[in-house]
Amino acid sequence: MATATPHISVVNVRMAYGDFLIQQNLTFEVKRGEVFIIMGPSGCGKSTVLKSLVGLKSPAEGAVMFSGEDFWGAPESEQDQWKRRFGMLFQSGALWSSMTLAENIGLSLKQYTDLTDAEIREVAALKLSLVGLTGFEDYYPNEISGGMQKRAALARAIAMDPEILFFDEPSAGLDPISSKLLDDLILELRDSLGATVVIVTHELASIFAIADNSVFLDAETKTMLATGNPVELRDHCDLFDVRDFLSRGDADGGPDPNELPQQSI
Repeated sequence: MATATPHISVVNVRMAYGDFLIQQNLTFEVKRGEVFIIMGPSGCGKSTVLKSLVGLKSPAEGAVMFSGEDFWGAPESEQDQWKRRFGMLFQSGALWSSMTLAENIGLSLKQYTDLTDAEIREVAALKLSLVGLTGFEDYYPNEISGGMQKRAALARAIAMDPEILFFDEPSAGLDPISSKLLDDLILELRDSLGATVVIVTHELASIFAIADNSVFLDAETKTMLATGNPVELRDHCDLFDVRDFLSRGDADGGPDPNELPQQSI
């Protein structure tokens, strides 16, 4: 029985800024429709790896494949076509403060579609309704709460009905209740859009609530230590650093991770 081509494949990727190594020997796959978490301690390079997936920074070595196509090896025109199939929620939300929520959401629609202004506003209203912000089209970002800003930024991310959604620390700055609501919303949108979701986060509640699969990046060895479902990694991974991270330091003692091979669960 043939195995479906992964939606995203990272193959022997090395990320660096000049001679400064960020991560190396990264190889993992993201299946279509799953929620995939890129996790690890602060400073391990999670956001830099995400940049290579969304087309913001090319890897020093290796390949990033979308549905079997080499993104960074493709012509710029083909890269641009793929980017239009992405939606991105930045850590800060990154809404334009001088624009209303409807205007923020309409930016990509105005640039990449032939919709009229009235049609763009209609789409913006629909996307805001999907994230629970019906009636907030004419509000400015500074007129709503931080949690509402994150939801508005998510509405902008789904404006073009993307097939892949990327999130960089989506729960940063949110209280636990707002964070839980955002997790629920991410799952709802994944299901309604049929999208694949890739999230950089260190929030354990979110990781365990929504993740199907994950990769753990290590800051010391500058490579991946494990891949798999986070619950399975927490309970069964042989590597102490992985279990320790996923149990908030409550993991029992274990072997040195540098003495063990990578684990895949």
